Amino acid sequence: MGLREITDRLEELELLDGASDTLSRLVNSAVGPAKSLLSGTWLEHPLHPVLTEVPIGCWTGAVVLDLFGGVAADEAVDPLVGIGTLAALPAIVSGLSDWADSYGRERRLGLVHAAFNATGVGLFAASLGAGRAARPLRLLGLAAVTAGGYLGGHLSFGRGVGVDHQVFLERPAEWTDAIAEEKLEEATPTLVEAGGARLMLYRRRSQIYAISDVCSHAGGPLHEGAVDDGDLCVTCPWHGSRFRLSDGRAVRGPASAPAAVYEARVENGMVQVRAG
Repeated sequence: MGLREITDRLEELELLDGASDTLSRLVNSAVGPAKSLLSGTWLEHPLHPVLTEVPIGCWTGAVVLDLFGGVAADEAVDPLVGIGTLAALPAIVSGLSDWADSYGRERRLGLVHAAFNATGVGLFAASLGAGRAARPLRLLGLAAVTAGGYLGGHLSFGRGVGVDHQVFLERPAEWTDAIAEEKLEEATPTLVEAGGARLMLYRRRSQIYAISDVCSHAGGPLHEGAVDDGDLCVTCPWHGSRFRLSDGRAVRGPASAPAAVYEARVENGMVQVRAG
């Protein structure tokens, strides 16, 4: 059985759904207003993969010293393990926050991913202060983290978790008809298609805003969300990400990537759009 088949089997473990649903509710409740911070909205890039670099690097360095450093390297092992273990804590919190907004197959596999990584953290933490006798614990810890990393990579590259869901969308480069001006109601999020792209239009007096209808976080339909006419932000109905209509910037997570915005004009009674 290949690794991909094993991964597929893990995604089909429906027995994990009960625990996953309960834990995701607890995580989202605990995270609360820190969601944007943990998602990397302020960074305009998912935060979790950034935070994993230090613990993986430290733990790998510790195991390399165990295997090839000799007695002279023993004193450096515990500091590396300790720093890696401490650095793993914010990575775990940000990962749980991201995972809590997933569903179905992704949520099941994410739970297994978290279990491997938690096991790795526990093994490395248990090895602290035990010197050379703890080498097996560190080897097992690195093996667990590696397995967790494989599953994490599959979630991103195989299932599209955490990627910008607008990357492969068509965007009309030339002025393209979207809707008759008379059909665009005031202060009403309106779904249109233009040049193969799904857009949300919003009219506020003489100004027409045009933004991708596809939420960058998980592909939610922005036109089904609410628009705050005060700060001119639209809230995704799926996970609550908020985007400014003027420039697409994500102002609240879990989205980190901005929404694509378009230029809009009225020409011969038609609202036309093009990629900005």
